[in-house]
Amino acid sequence: MARIIVLTGAGISAESGIKTFRDAGGLWEGHAVEDVATPEAWRRQPDVVQRFYNERRRQLLQVAPNAAHMALANLQSAHDVIVITQNVDDLHERAGSQNVIHLHGELLKARSTRNENLVYAWRKDIQANDLCELGSPLRPHIVWFGELVPMLTSAIEKIQTAEIVFVIGSSMQVYPAASLVAFAPSDAVIYYIDPKPQLNHELRNRKGLHVIEMNATEGVPYVIENIR
Repeated sequence: MARIIVLTGAGISAESGIKTFRDAGGLWEGHAVEDVATPEAWRRQPDVVQRFYNERRRQLLQVAPNAAHMALANLQSAHDVIVITQNVDDLHERAGSQNVIHLHGELLKARSTRNENLVYAWRKDIQANDLCELGSPLRPHIVWFGELVPMLTSAIEKIQTAEIVFVIGSSMQVYPAASLVAFAPSDAVIYYIDPKPQLNHELRNRKGLHVIEMNATEGVPYVIENIR
């Protein structure tokens, strides 16, 4: 049984029908990042930001895990698997993955604007009159650009124990998530699965790197079959 750390990005969810910034010329459903994914946008136009994430939440509830999500979940029967994802969807969990760390938050949760530790499971729209127990409005439980990444330390601790690392559907350009692979042990075997792989500094200098130029739904089952 090997310790496998899986790093996933937008590409794995795109095959379930979830739109990405990367595939839309820097826009997400027609919106620029700075208009919907920053603390400044929230302060400037909270109803626009809230409406944007309400729409994303509704979209998420209409899609399903794909073959890559399922293959990773099934891998747990033979190996010790931890998923570290940049994605805010719950497709890994719905596929059956037990150990998932969300670096950038979770779309199906809401949190207090007064106390960030007050987090609630949330599957419907967040309305202006939805308040936390302290009486403050709720916001999406999303880590926006410019905010700290609370789960980063935990992710670093996990990847330091890796024997095998999967990097799936990630442009490897969004930091600090893209730097995580640098914390993997020097003898860890790394499989980078992406139809358009981009080798950043951390990957370019790694020994034991295998680049698989395939979509997630094809590449993940292919790699898993070869490591069993």
